[in-house]
Amino acid sequence: MAQHNLFGVIAEEKALKYLLGKGYCLLEKNYRYGHAEVDLLMQKNQYLICVEVKARSTDFFGSPESFITSKKIKLLVNVVDHYLENSELDLEVRFDIIAIIKKGENWIIKHIKNAFYAWQ
Repeated sequence: MAQHNLFGVIAEEKALKYLLGKGYCLLEKNYRYGHAEVDLLMQKNQYLICVEVKARSTDFFGSPESFITSKKIKLLVNVVDHYLENSELDLEVRFDIIAIIKKGENWIIKHIKNAFYAWQ
């Protein structure tokens, strides 16, 4: 596995561990529909939380969350719509970002709740 792919896998695992520690329940990991993928689909209380994990080894070029484009948001919305149509869940939807920066041996995690809305 390429180094950058391994970095992404480790970041997603760190994000998942963080969310599970906060009482979230994992529904799906790397859920795909068409050409789009959502990193984590989690549930907490009456919310389906679509989580996009963005990780960088430096914030020199900007924060990880700043790399989420409007195109990516539209793709995420389509994936979540498909998931809801094909599941038995009746939950409110929320879109979160887990932004991770690795500094040395430390992984700095920032959880941005309600990062964007489906109508953007």
